[in-house]
Amino acid sequence: MNLLPRLAGKLAGFNHFRRRVWALSAPYFRSEEKWKARGLLAAIVALNLGAVYMLVLLNEWNRVFYDALQNKDAPVFWAQLARFTYLAFAFIIIAVYRFYLTQLLEVRWRAWMTTHYLQRWLADHAFYQLELARFASPAAAAGTSDNPDQRIQEDINLFTTYSISLSMGLLNAVVTLVSFVGILWSLSGAFAFTLAGASYSIPGFMVWMAVLYCAVGSVITHYIGRPQIRLNFQQQRVEADFRHHLVRVREYSESIALDKGESVERAQLDTRFAAVLANYLKLIKKQKNLVWFTNFFGQAAVVFPFIVAAPRFFSGAIQLGQLMQISSAFGRVQDSLSWLVDNYSALAAWRATTDRLTSFEDNISAVALQGRGHAASNSIASTEQTPGGAGLLALNNLSLRLPTGATLLSGVSLQAGPGESILLKGPSGSGKSTLFRALAGIWPFSTGQAQLPAGAMFIPQRPYFPDGSLRNALAYPAPAAQYSDAALAQALQDALLPQLASRLDDEDAWGQKLSGGEQQRLAIARVLLKKPRWIFADEATSALDEAAEKTLYERLLASVQAAQGSLVSIAHRPAVAAFHSRLWELEPLAPGAPGLFEVHDRTLDGNRLTPKA
Repeated sequence: MNLLPRLAGKLAGFNHFRRRVWALSAPYFRSEEKWKARGLLAAIVALNLGAVYMLVLLNEWNRVFYDALQNKDAPVFWAQLARFTYLAFAFIIIAVYRFYLTQLLEVRWRAWMTTHYLQRWLADHAFYQLELARFASPAAAAGTSDNPDQRIQEDINLFTTYSISLSMGLLNAVVTLVSFVGILWSLSGAFAFTLAGASYSIPGFMVWMAVLYCAVGSVITHYIGRPQIRLNFQQQRVEADFRHHLVRVREYSESIALDKGESVERAQLDTRFAAVLANYLKLIKKQKNLVWFTNFFGQAAVVFPFIVAAPRFFSGAIQLGQLMQISSAFGRVQDSLSWLVDNYSALAAWRATTDRLTSFEDNISAVALQGRGHAASNSIASTEQTPGGAGLLALNNLSLRLPTGATLLSGVSLQAGPGESILLKGPSGSGKSTLFRALAGIWPFSTGQAQLPAGAMFIPQRPYFPDGSLRNALAYPAPAAQYSDAALAQALQDALLPQLASRLDDEDAWGQKLSGGEQQRLAIARVLLKKPRWIFADEATSALDEAAEKTLYERLLASVQAAQGSLVSIAHRPAVAAFHSRLWELEPLAPGAPGLFEVHDRTLDGNRLTPKA
């Protein structure tokens, strides 16, 4: 009763999966590398067809060779050995170049897809917004892509490998089936039998037996191996989670060591590795069941054609050569029809990999669409540079929300010009750093307008330094070649890092090598090197002593004043206020609106605060 709806559902699911595979595959073969890609694919297809043709020739060779053995015909025997030599040599050449070109296409395809997804992941702050989505509501976070690094590094590699190997395997199976089914039909003869006094004859009996044998095997294989699709998907996820936490322990090694958190991290890693092992044990149990059946199926296929054809051989209807040719042809037909049986584990892994890449593609596309909609709403704009100034910092009806949907600021309108240095204060969690993110244009959960002055540069709470030479870390993200050694060394001197001025070409993991205070000074050295008109500093000196903080703030303020810009700071130390003329203070609204803050604009006059007119 429910068979037809179930079949319709499976067909719809297959068509949906086919469209997803095509959506992932087609862009490469339509890209700027399309002619190389299509040429390699055409060559691989031609070599696969050539390999099947060689198998047809070898099948015919079987008949002649074994007939010569049965007839004790030495001249034919030696002639066929010589013929086998060049047939085998031709087959080897085809196999080698088929392997080489297949691997070459896989590498080129992987390289293109990796470049493509890296560009999209890093464009328009998609990598940042994907991480933000993980902190949203549980329902929204469940739909995000976990471990994008693993999807780019591993899933793309698996997808290209499986896509080519499975598609070429299926092509081989189809062509082999078409090539050998006629041979098997002509060799197997008719099967005659009598039933209820009537005589019947089934032509091409061996063909029908091969079809029946493989159909039963494929159905059983599907039901035994189906759970592997879900388990393969889950295995890739738990492996990536385990690897991700290992990386975090390495990145935060000093903090963990200072907190003596080794036992906690060990417990966390044990938990994640236990999930890896638990899922893998489930997977290998399912694979064991499939291996039981496929090995039984394969071994039975060796003797099955001899059992079926033996009566004709012993009756003298066929000779040994024909028997061996029948066995070879049956094996080829059976292998073709058993393609699903032999490749079910690979198909399950391919399906899981495709699902992971598809969800990654969907999330990146959603972020890009959200970004376009965000830009269309004019939430961030850049001012035109005027001859005598550095533009205005202006907020117009700006509202900020958390990823969870909670509102932090609502309807904020403020304005500041060059020379008006601003201190942004407020309790923790009031939205100070979030306001900076909105000004930088990376916070997607905002409405209204934020006009950012031209020539602005941000100093985040946790500055980033790429591994490599110190000059590259200092110039990041600009190429270090843009700056002379003298300028780089002077920036380090100005940022109170004279001990690093002679180490510009030293390579290290600077984000871990330097102390917290040294990292903050290196981030300030980067700003002093580039001399932006506007500087936005988010707790940029929190790890420094008061004397160093005073010196660096004096130099930052002098830098923006020379560029006719301004300085905007988030800081909690009272001494920092001396370097600012205005205060934007975030204060909670009435108790009836918990979690919501408003901004008060005041003038800083020495130690006195006066409301801004």
